[in-house]
Amino acid sequence: MAEPDPPQQVAEPRSAVLRVTRALAIPLDELAWRFTTSGGPGGQHANKTSTRAEVRFDIERSPSLGPRQRARLLERLGPTIRVASGEERSQTRNREVALRRLAERLAEGLHTERPRLPTKPTKAPRSVAWRTSVGSPPANATVSSGATTATDADAISAPLLNRPRGCTQRQWERSRH
Repeated sequence: MAEPDPPQQVAEPRSAVLRVTRALAIPLDELAWRFTTSGGPGGQHANKTSTRAEVRFDIERSPSLGPRQRARLLERLGPTIRVASGEERSQTRNREVALRRLAERLAEGLHTERPRLPTKPTKAPRSVAWRTSVGSPPANATVSSGATTATDADAISAPLLNRPRGCTQRQWERSRH
């Protein structure tokens, strides 16, 4: 006598939560579903089966949202959010599309732009800007004997920009002294 096959395990849903962000997961039992017939042409199948999926999420009453998340979503999306999908022929696929759209809208509502931190400009753009724009050194550029900082070095090299073409830096320095 052959042994009976082991009982088949029923597959559970992929997840019992809708993952919106790393910090937010909404249990699926907080979502309210409604299924209707999708409008438009399609013959008997479209007119008789409820394939259009509509999901609603109550932001005000959701226990899975933190206070800051709730305040941000209420400000940006309102007290409830409704997403519908009726493009697919299957109710299951429309449910998946509606869940994906809901997660995207919630993630967009929670997203905050980071403030831009101004960066310090490099020394090259500051020292090159006056050379290329006017062609003469600024009024405060003076030649000093002991160049220790970058601005002093710029001041020393500034008069060298006006040397004649074909004249080397060494020749120019000799002719000036």
